[in-house]
Amino acid sequence: MKVDVKNLSNKKAGNIELDDAVFGLEPRRDLLARVVNWQLAKRRAGTHKTRSVSEISGTGAKPFRQKGSGKARQGSLRSVQFRGGAVAHGPVVRSHAHDLPKKVRRLGLKVALSAKQASGQLVVLDTVDASGKTKDLKKALESFGWGSVLVIGGEQVDDMFARAARNIPLFDVLPCQGANVYDILRRETLVLTTEAVQKLEARLK
Repeated sequence: MKVDVKNLSNKKAGNIELDDAVFGLEPRRDLLARVVNWQLAKRRAGTHKTRSVSEISGTGAKPFRQKGSGKARQGSLRSVQFRGGAVAHGPVVRSHAHDLPKKVRRLGLKVALSAKQASGQLVVLDTVDASGKTKDLKKALESFGWGSVLVIGGEQVDDMFARAARNIPLFDVLPCQGANVYDILRRETLVLTTEAVQKLEARLK
C-alpha cells in the first residue's frame, strides 16, 4: 500500500510503499495482549517479600504448657496465627518473567504496526531533525495536532531532535531497534521515518 510521506511542516514530501506483510495484517487483540503482558512481566522487580517464621525476631520458648490450660497447644509465638508473627504463604523474591516464542513476538510487532496503519494513526516523515529547542519543535508540530505520539527514527535518532522532544509531554522518541508493542500501543499516534520503515520491514519480513 502507498502512503504519503510528510515533513515536519506537515507538507507532502512524496510517498512510500508499505509492505502488506508488515503493515497490512488483521488486528489481533489476543496476540497484542500476550506480547504486552510478556513485556510488562519482565519489567517487574519481584522484590516483594514477607518474613517467614525463621526470620521473625522473638523467643523460641513454648508459650505455655502443652496440657491443662484448656487452650489449643502452641509451640511458638512467631507462628502465623499470632499478632506480630509470620505471614502465611506470603510473597517471596522471584522473577515474574516468562518465555514467549520469537515468532509470537515478531508477529505481535507486525500486528501493532498494522493496527496503527488501519486506524489512520500512522504517519511517515521523511526525516526528523531539530535545532535542539523544545519551543521550535513544538511550533513545527502544531499543524499535526498530535496528542500523544511515539516517533521511531533510524538506527541513530538525531540528538538535537531527541533533546528538543525530551521536554514535550506524551512525546516519546525511539531508534528503530527499540520499537516494541507496548510503547507503540501506549501512544495514540505512531510516527515513522522513511529509514525506520525500511529497517522495520527488513527486520520483520
